[in-house]
Amino acid sequence: MSDRDKQGVIHEVNGPILRIRIPGICNGEQVKIGKLGLYGEVIALKGETAVVQCYESTEGVCPGEPVVSLGKPLSVELGPGLLGSIFDGVQRPLDKVLLASGDHIGRGIQLPALDRDRHWHFTPEPEIQASARLSPGQLIGRVQESAIIQHRILVPPHWAGELLELAPEGDYRLDDPIGRLKLDDGRTRKLMLYQHWPVRTPRPYLRRDHGLMPLVTGQRILDTFFPLLKGGKGAIPGPFGAGKTVLQQQIARWADADIVIYVGCGERGNELVDVLKTFPQLQDPYSGHKLMERTLLVANTSNMPVVAREASIYVGITMAEYYRDQGYDVVMLADSTSRWAEALREVSGRLDQMPVEEGYPAYLASRLAAFYERAGRVETRGCGKGSVTLIGAVSPPGGDFSEPVTAHTKEIIQTFWALSKELADARHYPAIDWVGSFSEHVSTAAQWWHKQISPDWERRRQQALGLLARDAELSRIVNLVGPEALSSAQRWELVGASLIKEGVLQQSALDPVDTFASPEKQFLLLDMVLMIYDRGVELIELGISVQELTDLPLMAKARRAKQTFSSEQTGQIRALMEEFKHAFSQIRLEYAKFKEHAQ
Repeated sequence: MSDRDKQGVIHEVNGPILRIRIPGICNGEQVKIGKLGLYGEVIALKGETAVVQCYESTEGVCPGEPVVSLGKPLSVELGPGLLGSIFDGVQRPLDKVLLASGDHIGRGIQLPALDRDRHWHFTPEPEIQASARLSPGQLIGRVQESAIIQHRILVPPHWAGELLELAPEGDYRLDDPIGRLKLDDGRTRKLMLYQHWPVRTPRPYLRRDHGLMPLVTGQRILDTFFPLLKGGKGAIPGPFGAGKTVLQQQIARWADADIVIYVGCGERGNELVDVLKTFPQLQDPYSGHKLMERTLLVANTSNMPVVAREASIYVGITMAEYYRDQGYDVVMLADSTSRWAEALREVSGRLDQMPVEEGYPAYLASRLAAFYERAGRVETRGCGKGSVTLIGAVSPPGGDFSEPVTAHTKEIIQTFWALSKELADARHYPAIDWVGSFSEHVSTAAQWWHKQISPDWERRRQQALGLLARDAELSRIVNLVGPEALSSAQRWELVGASLIKEGVLQQSALDPVDTFASPEKQFLLLDMVLMIYDRGVELIELGISVQELTDLPLMAKARRAKQTFSSEQTGQIRALMEEFKHAFSQIRLEYAKFKEHAQ
């Protein structure tokens, strides 16, 4: 059926939801709406009546205006030029939108996501010649997309057949064919530097693999206490002001991933403006180049159309899967899935669907699960192993973790970094609650830590968490009856927990030294404070007072070591540990002499 046959009219307008009559249209197809040429997609069908959600405001759109089917679902362009770009929720490049309509995004603007005028230097794979049999997802050439990322040109996932010709090495624009492929059904298709893919369909791969390596973020409470594997699913729930956005920005900057995709979904405009201004100025700590050379941003603020907010999550994950298929480790940060769920709630309400928990639709849990299941480490069809790590921020109203979005997310993900308003109010950042957080990856991460850093990692981690748990119990006793009710050993436990909190868990994103800690530095800081605690326990058992130990000048050095020594100065941390051992030995000797003299 031609596009001429797939024309219809608007029957009803209800906010972003329209009912149209159009023959032969399919569920999921995109349509062009009214005289303004707004874009939307079909989300339900009843006979020849279709329900359409529009990505833009429908003010001024009237019943009777024409609608034209575009014959394809909501899709994204995938090719060289994605990195360093900033898109809106339906992959319109915001820099081009600014030139076309000014500071406010005009309605009906449709621009290609990728620059059609730029030339890219294409290098074909030497072993691929004409008449070769090509399989879906096979690597056929390379383009240097940025100084640090080589873009691998792949056969589209559903194409297979005989290669008729492949372009020689040279400079090509995106619309210049680089080859021709005769498909198995006899049709001939042009091979391009880019491809399209529907955002709601996961991209195929050979097989799913188990995660093996932790995602190193440089944030001690994440890496050491609640690790997340590459290809894992994580969530950062927390109330307003607890530091979700700063923590996500820290992960985006310091994570040892090849590609970072940051999706600002329904968050406040001033927060996203800060991201958009800050990221292009940041330097990639691993390569020394601009951070944006391995980063792309999707910006859809809370004042933008609600349906585009819902689409932005799928746009981001599809681009993440595309780079995964090239064999890269990708981290996608979604800020926040709560705003995405609110978009689902608004649309379902306009569709008169039966609401369930707090007005959310009945399919909220399944939509969340389907989104997070697109994470994972996989064996790709042509580029070895790749992974997508998903980290979603959740914004529960009033910090109530029992609300539906947080509760369902907690059942799906593997690592839960719960932010605490009480810690944030106490200026303890990152304000991650070590009691409410968890990780299912500890045993797998332990294998990496034992091999790369120290076989004592898991034991020290468990010891620290146990000490923090006892600190919570003892703090309640102190609040009720005062510190006098505690024994010397119990008071020393409070000191040890304080050392862990101040010397290890607290980490300033603004401190040039402390903003990042290598795994080696993380373990040495933890090992040092626990060594201090262990030696102190021995001395207290001999009868030495807690006050004498806490008055040691070295104790302040232990608390400041994280800011004093960089990740390259681990030798100085070891030297400080030796100073502590010597100081404790001296105390033991002096006490022994004192006891001998007293006798």
